[in-house]
Amino acid sequence: MSIKLVITEKPSVAHTIAAVLGVNARKDGYLEGGGYVVSWCVGHLAELASAEAYDQQYAKWRIEDLPILPDNWRYIVPHNRQKRFSVLRSLMDRADVTEVVNACDAGREGELIFRNVYNLAGCKKPMLRLWISSMEDAAIREGFAHLRPGHDYDGLYQAALCRAKADWLVGINATRLYSVLYHRTLNVGRVMTPTLALLAQREAEIASFTPEPFWTVELACGGMTASGERLTERSAAKKVASACQGHTAVVRAVERREKSEKAPALYNLTALQREANRTLGYTAQQTLDYLQALYEKKLCTYPRTDSRYLTDDMAAVVPDYVAVAAQLCGVAVPESVNAAQVCDSGKVTDHHAIIPTRSAGDADIAALPSGELKILRLAAMGLLRAVCGPYRYEETTAALECGGESFTVKGRTVLDLGWWALAEDAPESAELPPFTEGQRITVDGVTVREGQTTPPKHYTDVIHFESRQWKYSERKGAG
Repeated sequence: MSIKLVITEKPSVAHTIAAVLGVNARKDGYLEGGGYVVSWCVGHLAELASAEAYDQQYAKWRIEDLPILPDNWRYIVPHNRQKRFSVLRSLMDRADVTEVVNACDAGREGELIFRNVYNLAGCKKPMLRLWISSMEDAAIREGFAHLRPGHDYDGLYQAALCRAKADWLVGINATRLYSVLYHRTLNVGRVMTPTLALLAQREAEIASFTPEPFWTVELACGGMTASGERLTERSAAKKVASACQGHTAVVRAVERREKSEKAPALYNLTALQREANRTLGYTAQQTLDYLQALYEKKLCTYPRTDSRYLTDDMAAVVPDYVAVAAQLCGVAVPESVNAAQVCDSGKVTDHHAIIPTRSAGDADIAALPSGELKILRLAAMGLLRAVCGPYRYEETTAALECGGESFTVKGRTVLDLGWWALAEDAPESAELPPFTEGQRITVDGVTVREGQTTPPKHYTDVIHFESRQWKYSERKGAG
């Protein structure tokens, strides 16, 4: 009998897949039945060997030994993982196992986890790849019905291998170099050290920042406020304010433009991490952990994606996903579901955007941990907004003149809230009076606002590069 060996990344995923395939017989470290054997890794079972594995002289850190550049890379299985590796190797060696299915996470690291075990075990049997974006039963069945040749993902494996070797080379050589030079252990990493450099640079910018004062003259005209240019001298601002006191303002120009703001795209991992950090205060790692848990519970699609679109063949079922999302958020389904604007196969790489699964509509979400529930609803709201129409508004800009100086006032009239209708802080109209060129307007008051530039902000867990901000400390009156 020909048997397929299915290897997953985690035990929980193995049991989920086994249940879908009808593999019920529990063995020592694996499940078997119906032409399948299902077993699992526990993360990275095999890893790159340490430097001293190549030459015992590397056990002592010396500058003259650097750089350490292996010709033939070696792998080891740590002592606490050897039993699990032995189970997988023995299963690969079984005579009745004719094919090995890589069912590790469908991404770069999942590919590396499987290949390292496969290669270290010396397996030569044909590889197949399970590539799915959801742990729903239907998605698993569909994936097994269309298993792909494992070698189709050789490029992904090489990318993962390159990342792992780069980490090793930088970590081993740079850490030893700086530790020996400065007589203390200084860990240097491919990602860690550049990130630390960014933080140090930002701290230096904040420490060396010198606030610069500025002044702005504002006119109160019939319930609206017109602002002049920022001035770098208090005396100049006082002079402008004095010239405007008791005078009328003249409308020199009025411009009206209709604008629109299209719905934001669906969430990929980075976008969702940023939004969760901004609105919920979650770190990037917390958001990823919650998403991974939701994925394994079949409530959310695959989290580690860089795409913000769905594939074209999903357009017909987008309304189904939207109905589930509306149910999760406790809101009505949008009147118009624009599936076409969220589907673009050309912008989908390994996995499509993050959305709730259709199974989420039947789940008892009240039983979810608070963090998982909030992230699930955040992803659901992202889908609801993405299928809505654009936010449309008319912006009016009026240029005024008073005391020989120019002032500007802007207004906004909402024409259609579109996707903003789903937001708690939806923009409101702030309409200007129906100005005409040459019209004179009474100036009710003149204000000099004093402010100063502020330093760059500290980086948060999700890094935001922000431009210099303006901070006002208001002073009323002409002086």
